[in-house]
Amino acid sequence: MSNGDVFLGEVIGTAILILFGAGVVAAVVLNYSKAKDSGWVVIAFGWGFGVLAGAYTAAPLSGGHLNPAVTLGIAIDTGDWDQVPLYIAGQMVGAMLGAVLCWLVYYAQFQANADEEIAQPTLGIFSTAPAIRNPVANLVTEIIATIGLVLPILAFGLTKGLGESGTAVLVVAFLVVGIGLSLGGPTGYAINPARDLGPRIVHALLPIPHKGTSDWSYAWIPVAGPLIGGALAGVIFNAAF
Repeated sequence: MSNGDVFLGEVIGTAILILFGAGVVAAVVLNYSKAKDSGWVVIAFGWGFGVLAGAYTAAPLSGGHLNPAVTLGIAIDTGDWDQVPLYIAGQMVGAMLGAVLCWLVYYAQFQANADEEIAQPTLGIFSTAPAIRNPVANLVTEIIATIGLVLPILAFGLTKGLGESGTAVLVVAFLVVGIGLSLGGPTGYAINPARDLGPRIVHALLPIPHKGTSDWSYAWIPVAGPLIGGALAGVIFNAAF
């Protein structure tokens, strides 16, 4: 894969991922959205479908990593580090682009936040936050959840039929839904540094009325936790398989 294809594929795929993922959260939480209060299951499936659409779109160009933790795990497994910076750069740009597109889709609802009677913080649409703020516990949750993502992804590559049938991405999408349903409660399952940091930067920059804080004191956890988890998954895979 050429450097240009890798970068472009990761930008496009990650933008689609965040557009769908941030979009489903916006749909569920924003006032005057037709999907308001439809719940956690809807959010989990929305993120899963975002992975499905983004990864299938990016796959012919870059393989569809869409996640620095996945890129790191693959690099540790294969020993190929040459294009890792390109993958991560594309993922960050794509995540920021997807966050901006989500804001444009829900622009009227975000602007309605100017109404003092319905004003609400909006960071949860773009990035994660813990249900209980405990840095050690939150970090451990993100590490374990990311191992639960990256280790199966690496193992799926050993199943020849998944690659030949083109269903590997579909299986990964359902894996993400499962992680959201089973492990997402404590921290909102970032499991992807670009998915959290890119939209958090965009949230800080966008002119959203009454948007609230971007919570930079927590921002290192959904970056460090997934990177540690992705690295550990690569090490475990190498040792066990």
